[in-house]
Amino acid sequence: MLSPVITPVILSGGAGSRLWPLSTQSKPKQFHALVGTVTMFGQTLRRVAVDQAAQFGAPLVICGLSHLVQVTEELAREEIADATIVLEPKPRNTAPALAVAALIQAERDPEALMLVLPADHVIARPENLHKACLDACAAAIDGRIVTFAVTPTGPETGYGYIKSGHSLGPGVFAVEAFREKPDLATAATYLADGHYAWNAGIFFFKASTFLAELKAHAPEVLIAAREALVHSRREEGRIFLEETAFIQAPSISVDYAVMEPTDCAAVVPVDMGWNDVGSFLTLWDLAEKDADDNVSQGPIAMFDAQGCLARSEDVPVALIGVKDLVVIATAQGILVMHKDRAQDVRLAADAFRTKI
Repeated sequence: MLSPVITPVILSGGAGSRLWPLSTQSKPKQFHALVGTVTMFGQTLRRVAVDQAAQFGAPLVICGLSHLVQVTEELAREEIADATIVLEPKPRNTAPALAVAALIQAERDPEALMLVLPADHVIARPENLHKACLDACAAAIDGRIVTFAVTPTGPETGYGYIKSGHSLGPGVFAVEAFREKPDLATAATYLADGHYAWNAGIFFFKASTFLAELKAHAPEVLIAAREALVHSRREEGRIFLEETAFIQAPSISVDYAVMEPTDCAAVVPVDMGWNDVGSFLTLWDLAEKDADDNVSQGPIAMFDAQGCLARSEDVPVALIGVKDLVVIATAQGILVMHKDRAQDVRLAADAFRTKI
């Protein structure tokens, strides 16, 4: 079917602590060019640019107050002048953020469709996401909250899973169950089953549908979001949410607040080359490697090194006679670890949180 105008909602609130010291609270991973030469935020904006198979309107960006300058620079770089920027005074997870986004959209058109995208993901085949939007339009217009899930490529234990049920139309299915991150054996059974896909945190719905489900399942989130918006300060495409009201919202994800309890969930599995770039091991996997399987960026020299990832923003770094190491050097800190410990970077981020 032909696409109605879809409002992109870009969530830019994450800190990317598993990529410390490259990603910090002051400059999280979405503002870095981790894969390619364009920042992840910039790639997200290009994914929902005007000239696509699906028809996208002006984006609505949700971010923290401390990232206003960076978001403004990203929008200017992509020559986007009609975006709305919503400033959260404190982070309260994705459900309150999307409650505010839906309320703003409802002021304009409660039946308008909204596509929710994290700002820090890689999608190598965005044309497949655009096609999935077209496939899902009828279900979203009919009152479904659609989640775009990722076709699994292996028994991954780091993602949640969505099990698809009966068909709602070509490529669109009712959600039978949400499953939290499984162990390896359970993940293998999910793949063998054939009805499971990775939960990518990408959603598609009408503003009115989402607000109705919030009212039914997480009314305290909706009340706080509405109060924060009513008392917000608005100027030149920016909405500064009122802090006292907004922090009354429970800090809860949209998965727990709405997607798990709702009877309106639908899923579209999509093979779109998705990756959340959640660790340095993932970054090494995605990057182009030299003859010794090394990945380097910046003033790096390697001698008899194999399977390493090394990045430096300024200081010269040399790796000699080592294997499978990650070495990251920035003004915020230096990280040295074995690739097998990629999920433990949060230990360092937590240890130096007050210093970054």
